[in-house]
Amino acid sequence: MTQTIAPRVRTLVLLLLAAACALLAGAAPASAHAALTGSDPRQGAVVDKAPAQVSLTFSESVSMDDDSLRVLDPKGKRVDDGRPSGTDGTTYSVKLHAGLPDGTYTVAYQVVSADSHPVAGAYTFSVGAPSETSVSVSGQAAGGGFVGGLYGVGRYVSYAAFAVLVGGAAFVLACWPRGSGVRVVQRFVVSGWLALTAATLLLLLLRGSYTSSGKAADIFDLSLLGEVLQTKAGAALVSRLLLLAAAALFIAVLFGAYDKREDEEKRDLTFGLAVGGSVVAAGLAATWAMSEHASVGLQAGLAMPVDVVHLIAVATWLGGLTALLVALYRGPADTPVPALAVRRFSRVAFASVIALVATGTYQSWRQLGSWTAFTDTRYGQLLLLKIGLVAVLVGVAYFSRRWTAQLAEAVPAVAGQRKKERVAASDGRGNDRAKASEKTRASGKTGASETTAAAAKTGSAGKSGATAKTGTAEKTAAAAKTGSAEKDEAAGKTSGAGKASGAGKGSGGSKRAAQLARQRAAVDNARQKRQRDSDPHRFGLRRSVLAEAGVAVVLLAVTTLLTQTEPGRTEEEAKAAGAASAATAAPSTGAVTLDMPFDTGGQNGKGVVRVELDPARVGANDLHLYVERPDGTAFDIPEVKVALTQKAKDIGPLPVAPDHITTGHWSASQVQIPMAGDWEVAVTVRTSDIDQVTLSKNAQIG
Repeated sequence: MTQTIAPRVRTLVLLLLAAACALLAGAAPASAHAALTGSDPRQGAVVDKAPAQVSLTFSESVSMDDDSLRVLDPKGKRVDDGRPSGTDGTTYSVKLHAGLPDGTYTVAYQVVSADSHPVAGAYTFSVGAPSETSVSVSGQAAGGGFVGGLYGVGRYVSYAAFAVLVGGAAFVLACWPRGSGVRVVQRFVVSGWLALTAATLLLLLLRGSYTSSGKAADIFDLSLLGEVLQTKAGAALVSRLLLLAAAALFIAVLFGAYDKREDEEKRDLTFGLAVGGSVVAAGLAATWAMSEHASVGLQAGLAMPVDVVHLIAVATWLGGLTALLVALYRGPADTPVPALAVRRFSRVAFASVIALVATGTYQSWRQLGSWTAFTDTRYGQLLLLKIGLVAVLVGVAYFSRRWTAQLAEAVPAVAGQRKKERVAASDGRGNDRAKASEKTRASGKTGASETTAAAAKTGSAGKSGATAKTGTAEKTAAAAKTGSAEKDEAAGKTSGAGKASGAGKGSGGSKRAAQLARQRAAVDNARQKRQRDSDPHRFGLRRSVLAEAGVAVVLLAVTTLLTQTEPGRTEEEAKAAGAASAATAAPSTGAVTLDMPFDTGGQNGKGVVRVELDPARVGANDLHLYVERPDGTAFDIPEVKVALTQKAKDIGPLPVAPDHITTGHWSASQVQIPMAGDWEVAVTVRTSDIDQVTLSKNAQIG
């Protein structure tokens, strides 16, 4: 049975790995997690005169360098000053050269979002009238190419290795303490540590090229590596390496001092290892939570610890499941996984699934924001696939629990049968030894009889010699002396040869005994494996656990893709802002219209605020503010406030209290703007007693 199972296992593992690789290879480059929600001039706009600067607004804060924001003329020449700056948390601008001629200009940007993913894009606007341009905006997307693919593989390996390391150690400590002495389990956990360390080093080297040029030649650029170490993602990777050093000490104790102790002594050490291992596991999980999705957006302070719990639950479940699979298939026959260990893991896995569902539900709400995002965004579609895979995994786990219960019932009978077989084998070996002893005693008696007969014959011959004549006696005596000397010499030689022969026979006998012992041990081991594999309950458990592990491989690949995909909430906000910007052009009178999507996180907390400032000049202005749902219908909110600030001249904030006119419409007249320049318009929206958010955009007042 084992000979047929092994090829099937290898085939299934290869197919599942191929499916995971296909998911990773078919993924697009890492999607922008900070979406461009606004620009000035807007995309495709035609302005009468060249603007003094270009401003971009993102859905979250981003990091920039001198080449992150470029403006190119129709010939491809840069016309910006190369010093982009942030006017507020999410808006960034770069000043343009004076006296730009008419034509079509290209704005290209490549930044890194707050959740560590590269964001790139380009658009055009025109001065005077559109013209032909030599600038191509169809270049390689950020995070793509060979470096981007390699970076994605490194991320997948790091997640898988984290699950193997944490889940394998948890399986040993919580479910099978004797497994700390099983070589295959030791190799499994150590391989997780080695893979996570190697993947972290790879990500650290690739990070600079991944977020900038995307060229393989820049992987070993030390200047880029120095810049990476100063970023949040670089600090997270370095922290992960330091925590892996602590994990190495934990592994050394687990498979060293812990394994060598007796069961009673292990209980005292288990608590300390459990506490220390939990701290290290939480720290490793935090290196992801503090640098990716959970670290930005709504309720980041709550989202990060929730993400830590989510990652540890996934690792405990999937990693422990893989450790159980390895122990069932590759564990030694004399140390099989007991039914008690399987039952313990079943309880641990159940608790992990509960934590996984609870934290996953919160994360889904936080990243999607609406039911329609499940089907209208790529993040939602991948999340539906992940939920389906988790459901399949739980269904297969149900069958594993049934096999576990049947295995527990069958263990006493199997143990009794094995005991009888051991007793029978022991009796057989005892009978063999008894027969050998009888043969030895019979041989000894035969030798003694032959010796006695020879002595009798010798005595008789001596008596005959005594009756001979004297002369004859003398001759006989001389001959006897000569013969005696020769016999003594021959006897000495014969005795020496006999001793040498006996030593040789003794050495050969010990080698033969050792060889027989090894053969007997191999036969016993093979017999135990046949008994183990012939157990239908254990065989069924192995198959169901293998199916679980196969689904887990694909599930982990989908999870990796989710971390590289723009959240549905951000994607929908970007779409709403783009549609509003395209539908609302700046009036020819000089009025300014600003659209700002908002989401307070509460009920009815999502929509778009539109601020119209007319005529957007120094002196008195009329301000109109509209609040709409994502579907475009107007609705009221408890409170809305506006403030104007010019940071360059340190003016403001100047508060504006608009009056409620009708549903979703507020207005204020005679709003005084004292001087021209770049003004920040900040709007505070409150949708309930506790849910509110402040939005801001910049407007040029002429």
